[in-house]
Amino acid sequence: MRTVVLTKGVPDFREGQVSFDEEGHLERGKTPTVMNPNDKHALRAAFQTKVRNGGQVSLMSMGPPGYEEVLQEGMRDVYADDLYLLSDREMGAADTWATAMTVASGLQKLDEEPDLVFAGFKTADGETGHTGPQTCWCLDWPIITHVLSLDIDEDERTVRAKRLVDGDISEIETVEAPMPCFIVADPEFEPTYRRASHRLKHKDLRDETQARAADYEDHLTVWDHTDLNLDPDYIGLDGSPTIVAGVDPIPKAPSEREATVIDAGADEGMEQVLDELAPYAAGD
Repeated sequence: MRTVVLTKGVPDFREGQVSFDEEGHLERGKTPTVMNPNDKHALRAAFQTKVRNGGQVSLMSMGPPGYEEVLQEGMRDVYADDLYLLSDREMGAADTWATAMTVASGLQKLDEEPDLVFAGFKTADGETGHTGPQTCWCLDWPIITHVLSLDIDEDERTVRAKRLVDGDISEIETVEAPMPCFIVADPEFEPTYRRASHRLKHKDLRDETQARAADYEDHLTVWDHTDLNLDPDYIGLDGSPTIVAGVDPIPKAPSEREATVIDAGADEGMEQVLDELAPYAAGD
């Protein structure tokens, strides 16, 4: 079983330090980066597959060299075996379509065709939800979206999944698709480990991955556009049909709250805190 998880670094909007160039393009190299929150659901789905069905799990991302830390974080979360970063200047400022073209080429370059590729529901920066389905379209695979749970039949080479219908948690359908298959995990996805053997394997994988994540560079492969045999005219900014009319940076909100500093050892000060909190404890 070969599984690949797609992950992305997104701007850490909490820091209020998002940097744009003169043309309104995000300068990712100058912006604090964190793992896209929705990718963590895809990571959990892939990890469940590794625990239940075994095999190899790879993480793949497209972005600047700083994304190596995002991949290292993902390796710890999903106990991945290896990491792939698609990175060079020609890939910069790509929209979802140019990104999908590049990522699909990365998946096709792997030494073994994946059985399953997992992606998050959407990213925290663009929030289009396009990249996963567009990558799948490039591969001409079946896709299952809004996945809540899944089971793999390796003998029949099928995946059966429960998915939300139109995002409505009250309406769930069960679908089946042949592998290779693309899975978009819903934020409501919850991994399940029914057997004691699964829980024991979970512990073993966690222990062995700690050392691997510490030396993640030994398990990292970096490919540029020449490695992927991609024409620069069809990737990055030049290959992006999306036209951005303008970008309004989100400033860090100023703090307008007043704070009172109280010494924890001062009886009078602690009485003041209790007097303030007492009405809330009573439900007022």
